[in-house]
Amino acid sequence: MKVVLFSGGLGTRIREYGESTPKPMIPVGNQPILWHVMQYYSRYGHRDFVLCLGYKANVIKDFFLGYRPSSFADCVVSGGKVELLGQPEEDWRVTLIDTGIWRNIGERLWAVRDHVKDEEIFLANYSDGLTDVDLDVMLERFKKSGKVACFLAVRPPLTYHLADIDDDGRVREFRSSDRSDMWINAGYFLFRREIFDYMRDGEELVLEPFGRLIEADQLMAFKYEGFWRSMDTLKDRQMLEEMYEQGRMPWRPGHAPEPAKTLTVAGP
Repeated sequence: MKVVLFSGGLGTRIREYGESTPKPMIPVGNQPILWHVMQYYSRYGHRDFVLCLGYKANVIKDFFLGYRPSSFADCVVSGGKVELLGQPEEDWRVTLIDTGIWRNIGERLWAVRDHVKDEEIFLANYSDGLTDVDLDVMLERFKKSGKVACFLAVRPPLTYHLADIDDDGRVREFRSSDRSDMWINAGYFLFRREIFDYMRDGEELVLEPFGRLIEADQLMAFKYEGFWRSMDTLKDRQMLEEMYEQGRMPWRPGHAPEPAKTLTVAGP
């Protein structure tokens, strides 16, 4: 299945990291978070990616066009030749499409619809969050549902207290957020190609199109209470970096040293 990765946003909440670095290229360890997201899908056999570029598109293009596996993998250099140690993983195919700087997620998906038109089911992702959810289980449940769209729903990774208050100001209850029934969109999507029948150019994906899906009973949520974390702020990035440095990477179970990759890069 093809995987559409939304990689063109401005990332305004984490701009303090650096104006020259687009959000998907902010590193976790020695690789950008985009690479970690792609590794997640690759582990489940999905290695055909369509990247919707926008802000600092050239930085992301340069990463793939100049990708050198030997920079990240263990290797032996002898007589000018480089021998990579370990078993390289399967190739990625990466299609790089500049979808513009100011487009929203819905517009970016609409712009690459021709690249997924032959897919019965395709995957999509915000490219800024990591999880250990079993994608095969999520896909199987989605297929059985017959729905047009599915999103990963997670608990908000925040600690705060919720107040249940009457109209007259009487407080009924205080409870922590982990005891609430709140769920948020984690940015991991599954779509049938019919999703485009519910979309119109210029619309934000989770607003008008999802509203139509809800009315038609064609949207499902896959609730998950395991690991998920987005990189919205510098604090989020620091937390993921600490996990990486400590070897705690639930999004890469049984992880080994960074594997080598060879790439086929396709343009529009």
